[in-house]
Amino acid sequence: MKKLLYLLPVLLAATFLLPSCTVIRQGEVGVKRTFGKYKDQPYTEGLKIFNPFVTTFVRVPTQTNNLEVSLNIPSREGLTIQSEVSILYNVVPRKAPDLLRNIGRNYESSVILPVFRSAVADVTSRFDAKDMHTGERGVIEVAIRDQMTKLLQDKGIIIEAVLLKSIILPRSLSRAIEEKLEAEQAAQRMEFVLQEARREAERKRIEAEGVRDAQNIIAQGLSPILVQYKSIEAFLELAKSSNAKVIISDGKMPMMIDMGAETKTTPASLNTGRN
Repeated sequence: MKKLLYLLPVLLAATFLLPSCTVIRQGEVGVKRTFGKYKDQPYTEGLKIFNPFVTTFVRVPTQTNNLEVSLNIPSREGLTIQSEVSILYNVVPRKAPDLLRNIGRNYESSVILPVFRSAVADVTSRFDAKDMHTGERGVIEVAIRDQMTKLLQDKGIIIEAVLLKSIILPRSLSRAIEEKLEAEQAAQRMEFVLQEARREAERKRIEAEGVRDAQNIIAQGLSPILVQYKSIEAFLELAKSSNAKVIISDGKMPMMIDMGAETKTTPASLNTGRN
């Protein structure tokens, strides 16, 4: 029993003197703090042993972090637009000790958010509200990111991107934009109809010119002698038929009447003709 009483203080002293350990995971660094002072060298992933009575480890994430913010942003016209924004950022591992030493653990609320709100107000006030629904949105996002980068690069924080995820315009402005888009679509439809009408008119004009040119070519190639020759040829072909025929002529151009057809001719018309 006396031996146990002697061993108990030794065991308690050994327990207190034994070092503690912690694990630094991937995507973060550990900064050792001894007697309230941060060490300059950050620790990467792995098992770390330290004295818990005088030292602690502060973990700082270094992977990409997503900070989501809901705020009202101003436009050039003085309108207030509701928006949800994502700020993608990461901490430079080697600058994590300075970040904790100069700003503290709450660097998101202490530095990133104030800088973001200032950059948003400065950038969006140079754009119209409708620009935030068009291709100008990308320009606005890049401008906000660049302005934040200038203010935070010396603090060990890198702004990867600023994303305007949702834009809620005032109701009156939204309706005006919708009416403008509807008018533009109607104008585009009308322009399409007019283009189709122009193409159809052009097609008919070309077709009419083709018919006219063909008639001119035929008219130019038909001389009186050729017409008479072709008429005689046609007459000779018809004369080969076995049906009875009456030929009427003015001395220049013969005309044949097929007696087999259901055609009534008067005696006067027959008497005036000649073979």
